[in-house]
Amino acid sequence: MSDLAALAVPADRQQAERLAYAGLVPFVLGTLLIWLIGDRDLEQHVFVSHGLSAYAALVISFLGGIHWGLGFTRGVPGQRALFWGVGASLLGWLGVLMPPYAGLALHGAVLVACYFNDRRVYPAYGAGDWLTLRFRLTAVSSLSCFLAAAGS
Repeated sequence: MSDLAALAVPADRQQAERLAYAGLVPFVLGTLLIWLIGDRDLEQHVFVSHGLSAYAALVISFLGGIHWGLGFTRGVPGQRALFWGVGASLLGWLGVLMPPYAGLALHGAVLVACYFNDRRVYPAYGAGDWLTLRFRLTAVSSLSCFLAAAGS
């Protein structure tokens, strides 16, 4: 069993997984609203698009920050973890500044990049058993961003 997995009792892990899946609600709901509103109400469409983009940026920032946290469990994080954490946040911020059709596409791509980076790094930190959950979350969140971008 991995170092981090040993710290989580089954009830804590189940709670973490439930909360992680609950974090998908804004992605799915935002995407559905973008397509349902369409061009019928431009003001609402812009509001929902920007809201989804901001939420995606927050999640991307969180994913980058995980690398700092994992690094600090081993002392001081390496430069790669520090740069990735900040870089992910900056890419999320850049996506918010862009028009939603472009920013949401960027967010989707960054979410996928975060997953591939995590696949490489998590096992070294003893967190490899979280990758199945990360894959599911990435699949739904990035697909939501791509579909929302297409509807913007």
